[in-house]
Amino acid sequence: MPTTAKLVSAVLFAIVGFFAAAAYAETLPPGQPRFWLIPIVTALGIGQGWMTMGRNVGEGISMAITTGVRTSFMIAFWAVAIFGIFEMFYRSTRLRYDGPGEAVIAALELLMEYGLSVLTAVPTLIILFGGGAVAGIVAEFVNRRWS
Repeated sequence: MPTTAKLVSAVLFAIVGFFAAAAYAETLPPGQPRFWLIPIVTALGIGQGWMTMGRNVGEGISMAITTGVRTSFMIAFWAVAIFGIFEMFYRSTRLRYDGPGEAVIAALELLMEYGLSVLTAVPTLIILFGGGAVAGIVAEFVNRRWS
Protein backbone atom coordinates (compact mmCIF):
# COMPACT_ATOMS: atom_id res chain seq x y z
CA MET A 1 0.00 0.00 0.00
CA PRO A 2 1.37 3.46 -0.88
CA THR A 3 2.54 5.52 2.05
CA THR A 4 4.31 8.82 2.42
CA ALA A 5 7.41 7.05 3.74
CA LYS A 6 7.56 4.82 0.64
CA LEU A 7 7.22 7.81 -1.68
CA VAL A 8 9.88 9.80 0.16
CA SER A 9 12.16 6.74 0.26
CA ALA A 10 11.77 6.26 -3.48
CA VAL A 11 12.63 9.89 -4.18
CA LEU A 12 15.58 9.95 -1.76
CA PHE A 13 17.11 6.75 -3.09
CA ALA A 14 16.60 7.94 -6.66
CA ILE A 15 18.74 10.93 -5.67
CA VAL A 16 21.32 8.66 -4.01
CA GLY A 17 21.38 6.44 -7.11
CA PHE A 18 21.74 9.45 -9.40
CA PHE A 19 24.73 10.88 -7.52
CA ALA A 20 26.37 7.46 -7.05
CA ALA A 21 26.05 6.74 -10.77
CA ALA A 22 27.39 10.18 -11.66
CA ALA A 23 30.38 9.67 -9.37
CA TYR A 24 30.98 6.19 -10.78
CA ALA A 25 30.75 7.48 -14.35
CA GLU A 26 33.71 9.75 -13.62
CA THR A 27 35.86 6.71 -12.79
CA LEU A 28 35.07 4.82 -16.00
CA PRO A 29 37.83 4.62 -18.59
CA PRO A 30 37.50 6.91 -21.62
CA GLY A 31 35.45 5.43 -24.40
CA GLN A 32 33.28 3.26 -22.18
CA PRO A 33 29.58 4.01 -22.74
CA ARG A 34 27.86 5.90 -19.93
CA PHE A 35 24.55 6.87 -21.51
CA TRP A 36 22.30 4.37 -19.72
CA LEU A 37 24.21 4.30 -16.44
CA ILE A 38 22.55 7.23 -14.68
CA PRO A 39 18.94 6.59 -15.80
CA ILE A 40 19.05 2.89 -14.93
CA VAL A 41 20.67 3.39 -11.53
CA THR A 42 18.21 6.19 -10.76
CA ALA A 43 15.32 3.88 -11.65
CA LEU A 44 16.83 1.19 -9.44
CA GLY A 45 16.96 3.77 -6.65
CA ILE A 46 13.25 4.45 -7.06
CA GLY A 47 12.39 0.75 -6.94
CA GLN A 48 14.68 -0.15 -4.07
CA GLY A 49 13.70 2.93 -2.08
CA TRP A 50 10.02 2.02 -2.42
CA MET A 51 10.35 -1.73 -1.84
CA THR A 52 13.26 -2.07 0.57
CA MET A 53 13.47 1.13 2.58
CA GLY A 54 9.82 2.11 2.38
CA ARG A 55 8.72 -1.29 3.65
CA ASN A 56 11.11 -1.28 6.61
CA VAL A 57 10.53 2.14 8.16
CA GLY A 58 9.22 2.45 11.68
CA GLU A 59 11.84 0.30 13.38
CA GLY A 60 13.94 3.09 14.92
CA ILE A 61 16.84 5.28 13.87
CA SER A 62 19.58 2.66 14.07
CA MET A 63 17.55 0.23 11.98
CA ALA A 64 16.78 3.06 9.53
CA ILE A 65 20.50 3.73 9.05
CA THR A 66 21.20 0.03 8.56
CA THR A 67 18.32 -0.40 6.13
CA GLY A 68 19.32 2.76 4.26
CA VAL A 69 22.86 1.50 3.73
CA ARG A 70 21.51 -1.93 2.74
CA THR A 71 19.17 -0.29 0.24
CA SER A 72 22.06 1.67 -1.28
CA PHE A 73 24.11 -1.44 -1.70
CA MET A 74 21.17 -3.29 -3.19
CA ILE A 75 21.01 -0.53 -5.79
CA ALA A 76 24.70 -1.09 -6.51
CA PHE A 77 24.27 -4.89 -6.64
CA TRP A 78 21.38 -4.74 -9.10
CA ALA A 79 23.21 -2.18 -11.23
CA VAL A 80 26.26 -4.43 -11.42
CA ALA A 81 24.07 -7.44 -12.22
CA ILE A 82 22.07 -5.64 -14.93
CA PHE A 83 25.09 -4.15 -16.65
CA GLY A 84 27.09 -7.37 -16.39
CA ILE A 85 24.32 -9.46 -17.92
CA PHE A 86 23.67 -6.84 -20.59
CA GLU A 87 27.37 -6.86 -21.51
CA MET A 88 27.32 -10.66 -21.69
CA PHE A 89 24.34 -10.57 -24.06
CA TYR A 90 26.03 -7.88 -26.13
CA ARG A 91 29.16 -10.00 -26.44
CA SER A 92 27.18 -13.14 -27.19
CA THR A 93 25.43 -11.41 -30.11
CA ARG A 94 28.90 -10.67 -31.46
CA LEU A 95 29.63 -14.45 -31.30
CA ARG A 96 32.41 -14.13 -28.73
CA TYR A 97 31.35 -17.29 -26.89
CA ASP A 98 31.37 -20.88 -28.11
CA GLY A 99 28.37 -21.97 -26.09
CA PRO A 100 25.93 -21.06 -23.35
CA GLY A 101 28.20 -22.41 -20.61
CA GLU A 102 30.99 -20.11 -21.66
CA ALA A 103 28.54 -17.18 -21.75
CA VAL A 104 27.35 -17.88 -18.20
CA ILE A 105 30.92 -18.10 -16.93
CA ALA A 106 31.72 -14.84 -18.71
CA ALA A 107 28.68 -13.21 -17.11
CA LEU A 108 29.92 -14.23 -13.66
CA GLU A 109 33.37 -12.88 -14.49
CA LEU A 110 31.82 -9.61 -15.64
CA LEU A 111 29.80 -9.40 -12.41
CA MET A 112 32.97 -9.83 -10.37
CA GLU A 113 34.87 -7.32 -12.52
CA TYR A 114 32.13 -4.69 -12.33
CA GLY A 115 31.60 -5.33 -8.62
CA LEU A 116 35.30 -4.86 -7.93
CA SER A 117 35.32 -1.63 -9.92
CA VAL A 118 32.43 -0.30 -7.81
CA LEU A 119 34.19 -1.33 -4.59
CA THR A 120 37.34 0.53 -5.62
CA ALA A 121 35.50 3.74 -6.57
CA VAL A 122 35.82 5.57 -3.25
CA PRO A 123 33.55 8.56 -4.07
CA THR A 124 30.81 6.15 -5.09
CA LEU A 125 31.15 4.21 -1.84
CA ILE A 126 31.02 7.41 0.20
CA ILE A 127 27.84 8.47 -1.58
CA LEU A 128 26.30 5.02 -1.09
CA PHE A 129 27.17 4.84 2.62
CA GLY A 130 26.45 8.44 3.54
CA GLY A 131 23.48 8.93 1.25
CA GLY A 132 21.92 5.66 2.31
CA ALA A 133 22.27 6.50 5.99
CA VAL A 134 20.88 10.01 5.58
CA ALA A 135 18.03 8.83 3.36
CA GLY A 136 17.17 6.14 5.90
CA ILE A 137 17.02 8.67 8.73
CA VAL A 138 14.87 11.07 6.70
CA ALA A 139 12.52 8.23 5.73
CA GLU A 140 12.20 7.27 9.39
CA PHE A 141 11.35 10.84 10.40
CA VAL A 142 8.82 11.10 7.57
CA ASN A 143 7.22 7.88 8.76
CA ARG A 144 7.00 9.22 12.33
CA ARG A 145 5.53 12.50 11.14
CA TRP A 146 2.95 11.26 8.63
CA SER A 147 2.03 7.72 9.65
